[in-house]
Amino acid sequence: MTARIYVGTYAKYNNGSIAGAWLDLSNYADAGEFILAARELHKDEADPELMFQDYEGFPAAFYSESCIKSELWDYLELDEDDRKLLDVYQSAVSQDGDIDDARDAFHGIYDSPEDWAAEFLESTGQLAEIPENLRNYFDYEAFARDCGFEGWTFHRTDVGVYVFAP
Repeated sequence: MTARIYVGTYAKYNNGSIAGAWLDLSNYADAGEFILAARELHKDEADPELMFQDYEGFPAAFYSESCIKSELWDYLELDEDDRKLLDVYQSAVSQDGDIDDARDAFHGIYDSPEDWAAEFLESTGQLAEIPENLRNYFDYEAFARDCGFEGWTFHRTDVGVYVFAP
């Protein structure tokens, strides 16, 4: 989906009109260029007070009725995988987090928290500390649940469970 914003003005809105236009953000290198284009769109007003009436194609964290965060253009430069990672991180872990925070905390995508627990215990060598004849009795589901209490985040999506460290 293309990242777009519907731009009107408060003056038009207060006079009963939502006249404006959808602006495709891929046409602008940064927030400054976007604002110049939005002001040009409403050059029929002496000093248009821009009103961002709708948006699509990017997370709500970058949008408000009166302001578009300049970080949106950084988001738009990310590839599809990093956008998905950041979207999941901001919705599940920290709305204010950035892509670096998401990458630092990301531990992978798994079929379930239990699958993550099994791989985590194996890769850290902790499973080897349990006698081999008892390993089949280990409760991976309970371990993953307890990790959630310690700050780990498990977020189910259409492609699997994203896992983030505390």
